[in-house]
Amino acid sequence: MRKTNKPGRDSQGRSSHSKKPAHKPTQNSSRSPERGRAQGKSVNNAAAKPAGKPERAPKQNTPRNRIDNLSLFGMHAVREAWLNPVRAIHALYITQNALEEFTPHIHAAKKAGLKRPEPVIVEKSRLDGSFPEGTVHQGVAIRTELLPEYSATDLVRAGTLGLREEGKRSLILMLDQVTDPHNIGAIIRSASAFQITGMIVQKKHTPPLQGIVGKTACGGLDHLMIAHETNLSRTIEQLKDEGYYVIGLDERGEESLEEFKVPDRCVFILGAEGPGLRRLTKDSCDQMIKLPTGGAVGSLNVSNAAAICLYGLTTAK
Repeated sequence: MRKTNKPGRDSQGRSSHSKKPAHKPTQNSSRSPERGRAQGKSVNNAAAKPAGKPERAPKQNTPRNRIDNLSLFGMHAVREAWLNPVRAIHALYITQNALEEFTPHIHAAKKAGLKRPEPVIVEKSRLDGSFPEGTVHQGVAIRTELLPEYSATDLVRAGTLGLREEGKRSLILMLDQVTDPHNIGAIIRSASAFQITGMIVQKKHTPPLQGIVGKTACGGLDHLMIAHETNLSRTIEQLKDEGYYVIGLDERGEESLEEFKVPDRCVFILGAEGPGLRRLTKDSCDQMIKLPTGGAVGSLNVSNAAAICLYGLTTAK
């Protein structure tokens, strides 16, 4: 004789002796943790935090889950871009945890009158799937335009202005076929930290100034004038005509960095690791200087060499 359902049984009438246990929500449930927070706990903090746009998380590891065309990622890089009035930013994707740290910068941009999009809250797994494996995005990424490209002429004008109004030495850093994005980003970070006039890179061999370059630059990308030039030899001659003294770094240089008397207008050129400066670039220099090293390892990574030389050149009396 079939028993009738009693109060307390599930909606399908299965008895407590059914072999299939009642379904319990798991961490893989389609209901997003962000969605739950948006409906629950985060309501109490609505007045303190900007309202993001929580979105339902698609299944992980699917093409639909990927966010395309993300230009910059990492807390420092995104923060400086977000607060840079020159930047045109189209989208901000951020995790709930990262939003807590980023909220003051959202308020600062609004106070400054910057036009910025509303943050879109996503799961960390979705950002993970939008970048190559192992990328440290820190839970935040933006879609933005590249910064305007400057010319060597723009740097000369900025250097002249600094000399005239602040009595500040004009130092321009030039990279000769340095192509590794991590090295370029680290060099930009150092150049920004030492507040040099600007940097010149090649149009043809330089990777886009975003992504890994921006992350490694740690925000320096938005504080440094970077000129893109096609012919470095011709650019060097142009700078010489403007009164700049041009030096290159070479382990066989005739004078060490500490012995070199830095002029008011100076161009400092670094070459790629291994090959160093190309012949035409080296021939265009007024002088080669060296960074004395010793021990079993006789050379430095180009970004490390850049940081040491920039410190010496900017602090010299």
